[in-house]
Amino acid sequence: MPHPLRTRAFRLLFIGRTLSLLGDAAIPTALSLAVYLATGSTGALALVLGCAMVPKLLLLPLGGVVGDRFNARTVALTTDLVRCATQFFVGAELLGGSPALWQIAVAEAIGGAAGAFAMPTVSPLIRGTVPESGLLRANSLMAVVNSATRLGGPALAGALILTAGPGWAFVLDGASFAVSAALLSAMRVRHVPIPRRSLISDLKEGWSEVRGRDWYWTSLIAHAVWNGAAAVLMTVGPALFVHELGGKGVWVALLQTGAVGLLIGSLLAGRARPRRPILVANLGLATYALPLGLLAVHAPAAATIAAYGVALAGLGFLNPVWETTVQSAVPAQALARVTSYDWLLSLGAMPLGYTLAPLAASAWGAEVPLAVAAVAVGGACLATAAVPGVRRLGAPGKAAEPAAEMAT
Repeated sequence: MPHPLRTRAFRLLFIGRTLSLLGDAAIPTALSLAVYLATGSTGALALVLGCAMVPKLLLLPLGGVVGDRFNARTVALTTDLVRCATQFFVGAELLGGSPALWQIAVAEAIGGAAGAFAMPTVSPLIRGTVPESGLLRANSLMAVVNSATRLGGPALAGALILTAGPGWAFVLDGASFAVSAALLSAMRVRHVPIPRRSLISDLKEGWSEVRGRDWYWTSLIAHAVWNGAAAVLMTVGPALFVHELGGKGVWVALLQTGAVGLLIGSLLAGRARPRRPILVANLGLATYALPLGLLAVHAPAAATIAAYGVALAGLGFLNPVWETTVQSAVPAQALARVTSYDWLLSLGAMPLGYTLAPLAASAWGAEVPLAVAAVAVGGACLATAAVPGVRRLGAPGKAAEPAAEMAT
């Protein structure tokens, strides 16, 4: 089996994604600090983050339709150019010394809208540049890069903030999108066009592809619960660690251990060949109940940190295995729409966790939302084992790829 990086198109895609992921990884730290320093208000930061998230959630299904109607390369290139412009604009605002909050919020909203069209193109781009026999390796490589940038991104952001200011993090991110767009323009990606119909018909067809696979939609529910549980931990966890489990350094140690676990899981996914990939991956995802439960009972910090590393290794294993299975099982002409529903449920669950966790913690204590989240994520992920499609679905085969139209 030839290595995916020996394929020119995937190599260009891989380099572009690596650069844009590294730039994106530096943005959360830089954005939070820049907005807080400019306004002195946590509410202003919530407003900016909301402006980026809401358009993305609202437009994701439309982004899936566009990703299937047009060549994924063209859509991704266009969105890279849009996000390049918005990040350069925010960087210029911050470097100018007197940033206007409303202008940053508008720029982030435009960038979030572009993200709604970019995210569903990732799977079609990989499927359109790699033979089916190399999909797992390609997805594992992408997952490894994503994990590595999570480790290096905050450090890069910190270095830029301390030496040059947060504005340069946005300039770097904008430059990474510019390079990614240039690399995409030099690629050729296979594309299977779909018949031109109404938007509603396309959305319905995409949803029917989701609903017709019990292994898919039941796993989506479990994955959404996982994201909601992760939001609970990120919301109430810092206060418990700071006040009762050793301080800020211990919380940072937990996050870094999770990033290492994510990387290890991604590496493992490229080598493991489970006979029932979705079943194994979902069972691994259920381990997220461990750190939640341990934190709820105030277990020693070392045990919680170790459990979090194991849980994130489960996530790192799931991501490439899931992507490979979906890319192999879903028709190429519906892949972007199916992927958009996946993103919609996953991202939509996180604001729910962010909202409910503080309310529950203030009413009954932090232990209650953590315990509820532990039971929910463990139960939802383990319950997928009862679904016939999850139990029966084997590893992707090496069936011939459908005929595809080449586009430049």
